[in-house]
Amino acid sequence: MSARGGKKKTTKLSRSARAGVIFPVGRMMRYLRKDTHKYRIGMGAPVYMAAVIEYLAAEILELAGNAARDNKKGRITPRHILLAVANDEELNQLLRGVTIASGGVLPRIHPELLAKKRAARGKQETILSPLEKKNKVKPLAAKKPKKSAAKKPGKARLSRKEKAAESKEGAASLTSEDGPGDGFTVLSSKTLFHGQKLSLTQSEIGNIGSLKVEGIIHPTNADIDLKEDVGSAMEKAGGKEFLDSVKELRKSHGPLESAGAALSQANGLTAKFVIHCHIPQWGSDKCEDQLEKTIRNCLSLAEEKKMKSVAFPSFPSGRNGFPKQTSAQLILKAISSYFVSSSSSSLKHVYFVLFDSESIGIYVQEMAKLDVK
Repeated sequence: MSARGGKKKTTKLSRSARAGVIFPVGRMMRYLRKDTHKYRIGMGAPVYMAAVIEYLAAEILELAGNAARDNKKGRITPRHILLAVANDEELNQLLRGVTIASGGVLPRIHPELLAKKRAARGKQETILSPLEKKNKVKPLAAKKPKKSAAKKPGKARLSRKEKAAESKEGAASLTSEDGPGDGFTVLSSKTLFHGQKLSLTQSEIGNIGSLKVEGIIHPTNADIDLKEDVGSAMEKAGGKEFLDSVKELRKSHGPLESAGAALSQANGLTAKFVIHCHIPQWGSDKCEDQLEKTIRNCLSLAEEKKMKSVAFPSFPSGRNGFPKQTSAQLILKAISSYFVSSSSSSLKHVYFVLFDSESIGIYVQEMAKLDVK
């Protein structure tokens, strides 16, 4: 009490301090009331708006700091903010129409500029060659009806399962010559130590079910969830058959260990197998070593099944995922060192399936630095 018997003076708290946020709530209220006199604005609206903007700012700063650290810079620039937004799928969708000043542009390579010329030449050769030999084929065509008439009943008796098995065998045999299939553009390739071919391909994530390889790597967590983009795309392409095979794997194998890998049938997909691997979280103990161990476990599991081709999709990135630059360096290094250390291998083709322009630019840059000796 004071000498005059008045009340104690209490310190005034701002609305931001009472709400527990840093961004100014009063200023948000003033901006909301500007030119919106005919609308009623509740007292909680500026608090909610300040909290949302503060969360977005903290998220972008955290990802931009990771981008600056990957580029070995001690100060965040607009370029790092642009890369941070582009690497995170949710932020990229939210800020799709926003232009960041002095942020530069994202590297993008159009498929028409890279791998279409070779394919076009091959198509021209296959079209011209039958025309030149048209006269030679006519006598053979007259003899065909006798053989085909005898073989027609046998062909009609093939079941759907046998046809699906034949299509899978044909798809697997085409991977060594024709590439990963329609809808996939090969951007660049590199030959590894023992002759294995490492290729970067671009496609949409919805085409992953038609990928013509023997094994597809599925990055997931310990529970083998299909919530990420790659898992949901494979579930959509494979349907109930693929989901049942994953459920059987969960029952038989149980939860995956850190950096562990397990194999299931690719029911409903063009591929034969799916290798589910537990990706470590960025920032955990020895996370970089664990990621390299994960890649080696996936390749060794493919070796056990005598696979000739495997495909690695883009690994999850964002708040808890690895930065794309770091993951590209570690994955390429792990694959190269695995084949160097092994004396012989059944794997002949390793594909990286990339879905966004930022990943394409990073992997092209890192693969150019890769030392295969």
